[in-house]
Amino acid sequence: MSDMDTLDEKANGAPPMDVDEPVSVRDHEAFAAKHMPDLGHDVKEFRVFSWKLTGWKKLEKKLTSPEFDCGGHRWRILLFPFGNSNAPPNDTVSVYLDYADPKRAPEGWHACAQFALVISNPHDPTIYTVSHAHHRFIAEECDWGFTRFSELRKLFTIQEGHSRPTIEDECADVSVFVRVLEDPTGVLWHNFVNYDSKKETGYVGLKNQGATCYMNSLLQSLFCTRYFRKAVYEIPTEEERPTESVALALQRVFYHLQTSDQPVGTTELTKSFGWTSLDSFLQHDVQEFNRVLQDKLESKMKGTKAEGAIAKLFVGKMKSYIKCVNVDFESSRIEEFNDLQLNVKGMKNLYDSFRDYVAVETLDGENKYQAEGYGLQDAKKGIIFQSFPPVLHLQLKRFEYDVQRDAMVKINDRHEFPFEIDLAEFLDETADRSQPWVYKLHGVLVHSGDLHGGHYFACIKPDAASRWLKFDDDRVTPVTDREVLEENYGGEVLNGVPPTLQRNQVRSMKRFSNAYMLVYVREALADEVLPPFKEEDTPAHLKRRLEEERLQVEAKRREREEQHLFLTAKVITDDTFSQHEGFDLASFDEKNWPPSELPTFRVLKTETYSVFKARVAQHFNFPDNQVRLWVLVNRQNKTVRPDTHIPENEPTLTVDVIRNNMAARQTDLRLYLDVIPDPSKPELPQGTIMVFLKHFDTSKQTLHGIGKCYAQRNAKISDLVPIINERMRWTPGTPLKLYEEIKPGMIELMKSKLTFSQSEIQDGDVICFQVDLSEKEIHDLEIQSLYSNPIQFYDFLQNRVMIVFRPKSDSDSDGPEFSLVLSKKQTYDAMAVKVAEHLRHDPIKLRFTTTHASNASPKAILKRSLNQSIAEIISPSYTSPSTTVILFEKLEVSIVELETKRSLKVVWTGIHNREESTHTFLLPKTSMVHELADHLSKQVTMSTNGQGSGKIRVFEVSKDGKTQKEFTGSEMIGNIPDPVELYAEEVPWEELEADDADKVISVFHFSKEVQRTHGVPFKFVVKPGERFADTKKRLQARIGASDKDFSRFRFALIQAVTFKQPSYIEDAVVVDDNIYDHKFAPEDVLGLDHVDKSGKTRTGTGEKAIVIRG
Repeated sequence: MSDMDTLDEKANGAPPMDVDEPVSVRDHEAFAAKHMPDLGHDVKEFRVFSWKLTGWKKLEKKLTSPEFDCGGHRWRILLFPFGNSNAPPNDTVSVYLDYADPKRAPEGWHACAQFALVISNPHDPTIYTVSHAHHRFIAEECDWGFTRFSELRKLFTIQEGHSRPTIEDECADVSVFVRVLEDPTGVLWHNFVNYDSKKETGYVGLKNQGATCYMNSLLQSLFCTRYFRKAVYEIPTEEERPTESVALALQRVFYHLQTSDQPVGTTELTKSFGWTSLDSFLQHDVQEFNRVLQDKLESKMKGTKAEGAIAKLFVGKMKSYIKCVNVDFESSRIEEFNDLQLNVKGMKNLYDSFRDYVAVETLDGENKYQAEGYGLQDAKKGIIFQSFPPVLHLQLKRFEYDVQRDAMVKINDRHEFPFEIDLAEFLDETADRSQPWVYKLHGVLVHSGDLHGGHYFACIKPDAASRWLKFDDDRVTPVTDREVLEENYGGEVLNGVPPTLQRNQVRSMKRFSNAYMLVYVREALADEVLPPFKEEDTPAHLKRRLEEERLQVEAKRREREEQHLFLTAKVITDDTFSQHEGFDLASFDEKNWPPSELPTFRVLKTETYSVFKARVAQHFNFPDNQVRLWVLVNRQNKTVRPDTHIPENEPTLTVDVIRNNMAARQTDLRLYLDVIPDPSKPELPQGTIMVFLKHFDTSKQTLHGIGKCYAQRNAKISDLVPIINERMRWTPGTPLKLYEEIKPGMIELMKSKLTFSQSEIQDGDVICFQVDLSEKEIHDLEIQSLYSNPIQFYDFLQNRVMIVFRPKSDSDSDGPEFSLVLSKKQTYDAMAVKVAEHLRHDPIKLRFTTTHASNASPKAILKRSLNQSIAEIISPSYTSPSTTVILFEKLEVSIVELETKRSLKVVWTGIHNREESTHTFLLPKTSMVHELADHLSKQVTMSTNGQGSGKIRVFEVSKDGKTQKEFTGSEMIGNIPDPVELYAEEVPWEELEADDADKVISVFHFSKEVQRTHGVPFKFVVKPGERFADTKKRLQARIGASDKDFSRFRFALIQAVTFKQPSYIEDAVVVDDNIYDHKFAPEDVLGLDHVDKSGKTRTGTGEKAIVIRG
């Protein structure tokens, strides 16, 4: 039996009811309201299906109900009355909602359903057991429900509070309540297995390098600002390299975003910024990153077609003013802005934030304004906009300083923003209103998490015709309007559901995902800012270059895929052997030495030996019948030697069989090319062995192969002497010493009277020879620290390492990097001598620094006094690179002196706070800072105008660039942490003579933003009762600024409690507003806002500044 019921479910469900009130399964609306929480999605259709069952204990193990329709799909209940096979039999009931006949559904089908499965008493529908779930039904997951729905015994027994069991007289109703939900984006509850961003949205994502999601969200926003993309493409980059040119790297990222069907990498781009892999794991401020990137691109656009594009797109103008109420007087200044920082705290929505930004302050009563020529006047002070840019970047101040906690906090308060905003009311009356100032939301950049981390993504609407998309690193998905706005407002959220929709509410949750940057595009200019992107907008050279790279990548991919079909054959020849200086016939897997460069062949494993041999012979210009190939094997003693030659008479023999049967335990096939002297006699006489000869030349201190020779096993070792003398063209009878190269660490003098057989010489063995030396010749070599026999030289080979020496500084004066071969047994002093020889520099005036194996960055300065061995210097390298990098510095003084002394550089800023000169001192580490000041006083010129006291102050600059960290003078210079930037200045008389009533404050220089400090901070005396106009004159004298420059300065009080937000003291200030009356806390400072002419801007806050170099 079955009955069917269809309901139009209201959006808000049934009215709230008492949770404990019994609900009947047959009261569908009330039952659904109680047991199926509203998930906040529109309901396409709601259905209830009931299935009456009798004779429960006689039911089959698996049953399916009749089918029913809901939401355009066919469904049924799948029931295992005694549990399915995954649970113990006769213990539980398993019940599922099953998508009926998924095979007939169209390809790629899915259905999002919320459902409740119920088993109820047929006579009392208020007695039931229920479980609910929601699921995206797809071909791979077409049933969903509960394997352990309930224990059977609980259904058959009367439970507490009930008068009857759920299954009574072996009868029960099994019902399902189904809501099929609308899925406007197509990705509701998607598991994203095999999800294709390009196919679903037309866009691809960017890979996250570690913590670059903040950068990815901004890059996607800039990419979708098509005018900007076009301007970036117009920067000429034909001759540039992507890892060194930001413009080219960004063009490449944009082009790949346009054309790729896979997520795009940004490693090349961050390398062009000059970032290390560590920088990619540091999260930065998006606003700062945007500005630094745009500054860099703007400089690249100068003198090109793209010049001015960034200003045209992103720059607006605002006016700061003070306007008198009763007289016609206004003081104002006009400034440009690239983005706006708007308050979130205390603001309900974006309109409120704009109104707060342009809020007018009234200056009246004791706070009147001193207007030039009019005396004290009531006035209005504020900011008004003169124009907004076509693309408006709004930074929402989600991160602020909390005074109580003395820390930065994230503000998760609710702050609403609209799809469309009219900004006309915030414009000056003189603004051009020929076109409306209506802006459409184009992008929302979202931060999810807290102050110390979290995740960034972006919602972007690429143009008027497109839908909203979410760009979340490597995935792009469609999103609903609600996901763009409501879910990014922040504030309280009731388990993800608006309060009106919520039943059985437990607690509200704070939303930690919220918008921190909004991108609005002026509607009147949208066609210009977001035009359709045309094929010709992409530079031809970029397309050509990337197409070539794509083909190369494709070829490499194919090669990788086919790799299992091929093997690599490396061939040693008499030529390569003659150039080899080392053990065996070639280097293969030595730890501290690169492998030999050998002729290499990529061979199909199924290729027959005869075809392969013909190819090798042709490559080396020999007829087929003049070559024979020997297979090299790994011997037990760790040497690699020719073992046997490959048989010529097996036509079906393949290279793979040769590798597997003749050269076990090797991935590559290693071969020796044996050239047959007389092809008419290819076979060697019985009992012949092939030995390889090496010559140790004592005069040149070299060891080289001189080919091979054939010998009879029963011949004597001494029989080699005439053969060698003839081959070397030495006088017959030249006395020789012969050594067998058994293995590294085992080189033995041979007994010439023994036979090869007695000496256990076999095919592929290596015999080394030298001319026999007199005692005097041996002595002469050894006093020069040279090797007199192969045993010593082989020991050197066993311990040799290739070390790359690189200048520590970037200056060209130290010359290019170079490499030397040294023995691990040599000491620091021997290394210094070798490096000094190469550099033509005194070894005692060299200093060395070890490096990290991963990226060759400086690690630790080597102490000469320890005189370590090279093995100790290079030892703890876990990655075992084939080469080690050591940095060197040429010193002006001896390293001995430097190890007991400290070299310090001091920047002298004189009396006028200007970087006048730099002085270097080398002083004993036990010297005091006051002694450093004494030395400095002899090298600098003190003031003669009466301003200076003749006393020197030595100081560091704080991390944030705002204050001096003064030394007392009694610190020992050896204890000052390294690295350090030291400054010194002449202390003004004014400061020395300041009395108790005066205040000494810190003053620093910055440009527009407090974080962009420059110059050197200084101390300044503030006097009680002094008008600020007079304070300014003293400030001007203190820094020695010209009237013209000083007229452009702005002055700001920066208080620690307001987290360094500048409070500007306007040009014509309120007469009573002398800054002495400001109650200075120790961290409060006065900021001078002016253009940085030093080119040494630092972004301080303790956080590492974003630097883009390329």
